[in-house]
Amino acid sequence: MLMNKSFSTWRLCLANSCKFSTTRHVLEREKYYKPTIYALSTAPGKAAVAIIRISGPASTYIFRKLTGSSSPPQARLATVRKLFDPKSLEQGRKKLIDESLCLFFKGPHSYSGEDLLEVQCHGGRAVINAIMKAVSSLHTEYMPIRYAERGEFSKRGFQNGRFDLTEAEGINELVNAETEVQRLSVLSSTNGDTRKLFNSWRKRILHNVALLTTVIDFGEDHEVDEVNHLFDKVASSIVELEKEVQTYLKKTQKSQILMDGIKMTLSGPPNAGKSSILNILADDEKAIVSSIAGTTRDAIDIPLAINGYKVILGDTAGIRNATNEIEQEGIKRAHRRTKNADLNLVILPADESDSLDSVFMKHISTIREQQSKELLIIVNKSDLMPSLKQREILIDMLSDKLAVKKDKFMFISCKTKEGIQELVNTLTSKFRHITWTDRNESPVVISKRARDILEKSVLQGFKDFKTSKDADDIVLATEGLRFSMEGIGKITGQAIGVEEILSTVFSEFCIGK
Repeated sequence: MLMNKSFSTWRLCLANSCKFSTTRHVLEREKYYKPTIYALSTAPGKAAVAIIRISGPASTYIFRKLTGSSSPPQARLATVRKLFDPKSLEQGRKKLIDESLCLFFKGPHSYSGEDLLEVQCHGGRAVINAIMKAVSSLHTEYMPIRYAERGEFSKRGFQNGRFDLTEAEGINELVNAETEVQRLSVLSSTNGDTRKLFNSWRKRILHNVALLTTVIDFGEDHEVDEVNHLFDKVASSIVELEKEVQTYLKKTQKSQILMDGIKMTLSGPPNAGKSSILNILADDEKAIVSSIAGTTRDAIDIPLAINGYKVILGDTAGIRNATNEIEQEGIKRAHRRTKNADLNLVILPADESDSLDSVFMKHISTIREQQSKELLIIVNKSDLMPSLKQREILIDMLSDKLAVKKDKFMFISCKTKEGIQELVNTLTSKFRHITWTDRNESPVVISKRARDILEKSVLQGFKDFKTSKDADDIVLATEGLRFSMEGIGKITGQAIGVEEILSTVFSEFCIGK
């Protein structure tokens, strides 16, 4: 009996041991077979330094093979190492590729959440290609090593819990930021503020869903008045939350202008100085400046930065009665451009501003009708009108004739540069107003994907809730809130179950990120 018991115990221990061994083996195999990825993380082309990034279980193996080291790299310790081609020999020795700085990050405390090696080498194309060829040569069936896909380092970081989708998309926006204001606008996503806000919304919705679920499951235990009071309490909470989401969306729409660029259009009669102003603001000879009327025949878009703001500045054809077919088409395009602009700059010459034709007057009327758009009328060639009294008389006349308030006018001279700095300061003030950066709030930028989900899932769920609430259908009202909650989960990645969504998010990333 004792022998049988001992034998049984031995069999059980053996079985458990085999089970543990098998489980460990499976886990090791999963880790072993996961592809290690590599890519150039700096811009391609000749440079002083280039960074090649390697992420995955074979990172330490690649390090040892490239450096000839018998020990793994120390985490977060930058070391200068000679790199060799592990597959090539030169006079019986491994072929030297380069001397580089190697930096190793142990997972999960790395950008990708797994072992990650950065090789900072000389930035010549031959050096870069030789190192990546050497890394690729270490690929085997049992240790797959391949070139990374777009955004795959960030995708792995998300999958390994290093950040959520809002932070990942913020990182991509930060990489693409061109101006200081753009950089500041995406920080709310990269530092986790957006994630915290969305999670707080999700928790509030979840709390309300829990309250309604209690009523659904145990409604017979509650009085009718008690149920109605609870239903009204949830409705009040959702109304408040809906306002918050709508305000947030308006803010992000304004902030998105920061990323796309403020559309500013120059228009006016021929030879008013539009192209000259464009060249001054761009600090370059972007447009042809000529005394010949109608020199600019088409709209010219020039991207530039003004005091940290990205601006798409458009120079248009002169607005006048034209008989030339090409010039007429240019004027039509100028009309369309002003309608789509965030800010219209109308340039008038101080010496001819009292002789404006009907075509120009109609153009001004069209701009004036767009009350939501900013307008600034610039009177150029102020050097021809030095008297302050003359200027006041001219502004009075133009204000009445164009039906535009006097505070919308300012004088400059492209010839003497008088008023140019004042113009830049005024434009900056208007940029701040257009993008809501004049408020005591930091701008917020989120992806188009996130905005669409907020509009079409989260807000739609709130709408469905209110409709069902009006019909006293607590079950459907609850489902509406669940729809909203799932929408927020899709934004942050908490409810990601479809690979296509991830592919869409990370496809916008650059290689090596």
